[in-house]
Amino acid sequence: MHPEHPLPVPVDAALRAAGWRPGRWDIKQAEIWADALRRHTSPAGHRHTVFPAAVEAWAEYGGLHIAPQGPGRQIAPATIHLDPMYGLHLARTLGDLGRALSTEVCPIGEEPDNQALLAIDAEGRVYSLDHSGDWFLGAHMEQALATLLTGAQPTRLSVSANT
Repeated sequence: MHPEHPLPVPVDAALRAAGWRPGRWDIKQAEIWADALRRHTSPAGHRHTVFPAAVEAWAEYGGLHIAPQGPGRQIAPATIHLDPMYGLHLARTLGDLGRALSTEVCPIGEEPDNQALLAIDAEGRVYSLDHSGDWFLGAHMEQALATLLTGAQPTRLSVSANT
């Protein structure tokens, strides 16, 4: 966790219940995921882009299955599975979103209840992509985790990779 991005108490509790501890840094697993994503090419030739913000998110939070610890504020809080392999076959979708946002986007996990893909961009901003659209969750991982785990209403992106 970054000192400039403290976690709200319910988010910290949910992360700790999932096995996270401050200072968690599984760079070996992050590198395994990075290699798997870099190696993958879709049948149409789409490839993933891997960048430091994604690797850092995987090293700190990857592999966690996080359940919310209370009711949602505006919407139901989300269960989160932080494993970028959920996005392995979505290189085109992520590439389209990256072009729409003028950045690069990489998978970080999923919201299984909403069948939503979680993704991070090269600047560390986090998004959710589901059947209803593309959503901005936060300027960094800690803000995105707070949005998801507290049921705060995310912001719909005005640009859509689905069009």
